[in-house]
Amino acid sequence: MSPRLTPAAALQALDARIDGVPFAEVFAHGSLSVEIYRPRGRDLQTPHTRDELYVVISGHGEFVDDGQRQPFEPGQVLFAPAGREHRFENFSDDFATWVFFYGPEGGEASTQEHP
Repeated sequence: MSPRLTPAAALQALDARIDGVPFAEVFAHGSLSVEIYRPRGRDLQTPHTRDELYVVISGHGEFVDDGQRQPFEPGQVLFAPAGREHRFENFSDDFATWVFFYGPEGGEASTQEHP
């Protein structure tokens, strides 16, 4: 049976970390890795080697993706392809998001453009 992934349980796992890292992996299967991410103050992430999908749990702010800025809110889905610079800015103190890393190193080939 798959684990029951809830924001509360994932945030509790993150709070249990003693190293202060703003993310924790909560599930992995094949190429899929599911993390909870909750930066404090500033988002210091750098481009990743695999494609990633964010599903915002709570909070609001701005998602900067390859120089383009857009507001985000709870429930929103955001995509960042492998290798592309992206980060969250001007986010509220309650900001938290699921992060889904998947696919091969370098990302998957794009078959079409998405809005």
